[in-house]
Amino acid sequence: MDMENLQTHIRALAMLPATDAPVVSCFVALENRRLKAPNLFDEQIRAVRTGLAGEMRRALEEALQPVQAFLHHGLSSDAKGAAIFSRAGKEPFLMTIQCRVPLPNWTVVDRTPNIYHLVELKDTYEQYVVMLATKESVRIIEMNLGAVTRHLSAEMPELRQGTGRKCSKEHYQKHLNERGHRFVKEQIRILEQVMAAREHTHLILAGHPAMTARVRGELPPGLLSRLVDVVRASDAGVVAATIDAFIKAEEKESQTIAEKLVQQVRSGGLAVAGTAASFEALQRNQADMLVLLKTYAPGEIWVCQACGFMDPEAGRLAACPECGSGELACVDAKEQMVRFAERQLCAVEVVNESESLERMGGVGCLLRYRLAHEYRCERASIPVSTAT
Repeated sequence: MDMENLQTHIRALAMLPATDAPVVSCFVALENRRLKAPNLFDEQIRAVRTGLAGEMRRALEEALQPVQAFLHHGLSSDAKGAAIFSRAGKEPFLMTIQCRVPLPNWTVVDRTPNIYHLVELKDTYEQYVVMLATKESVRIIEMNLGAVTRHLSAEMPELRQGTGRKCSKEHYQKHLNERGHRFVKEQIRILEQVMAAREHTHLILAGHPAMTARVRGELPPGLLSRLVDVVRASDAGVVAATIDAFIKAEEKESQTIAEKLVQQVRSGGLAVAGTAASFEALQRNQADMLVLLKTYAPGEIWVCQACGFMDPEAGRLAACPECGSGELACVDAKEQMVRFAERQLCAVEVVNESESLERMGGVGCLLRYRLAHEYRCERASIPVSTAT
């Protein structure tokens, strides 16, 4: 599973229309082709069965059958996490996703797929490039969702002493240094081409400290601006070491985005905060990025199945105030916001910690534009002082 395929799957899930049959969304952590927490999985399955009877219970049991079959026979040996989405009924649906990074143990039944954990996965494990430099070789490695998807390797050149005419130790060392310098410059040129061709925006240097310092000193400004960390790592441990470094760098970027949103809200810029304002921005397709805390939990809201009207501050309604329909469904507000964002190809940023964003409700949107009446309302609310 690479990032491009993951994005395709997320959008397909976000666009899946609801039917009368329930959708089972199952996320599991794996180890050696087995569930890492089988008892917890069994408890979650018992919980989703609770309270269901008749046709709904039968539809749930039919949807669970392919989930159980996949977990018993379909797991890859290198998978650390899996997500299965299953629906029975007149419009059956099944999607399975496996990845080499962990997923939480979470099972839920709803009218539509639960996609938040996939969106969080996409945000956390973006693509990045590693240049692994040792005294023997240089490798350029593309990392995608915790797995190596492509790598180029070149051996460090050596200059044999004693062949041809004799040379002094100093002369030999000079030639060796010059050849090593040309080699590093050539590998950086290749790195620059790889990152440009694949549109990578994050670079990590890894390997022997002397070599990474040498490479860093040769990086052009364009690559230096994309460098997120330098780590000491061996060839065997480069994946684990760089993933940890990248996740830390990603969180710093997330916090920077959260602070930008807070500043924009406070200055009347292109941003809104809070559940109601964020819902409205997503409904109007104004949002450029949805920013939410990992702990954000607004609860459930009522949504009109006929026209899509949502009011996060309203309780149970007898009929939709927009179209008068009585087809109202209770949905998870956080899931609905993420689903709206993915349908509109709006970026989603998940932030682990931000006190400023938490004080504003734990969620907000950076906007692409404001409506004219919103500007008028803001100007009208600014107090005007007059000289006496």
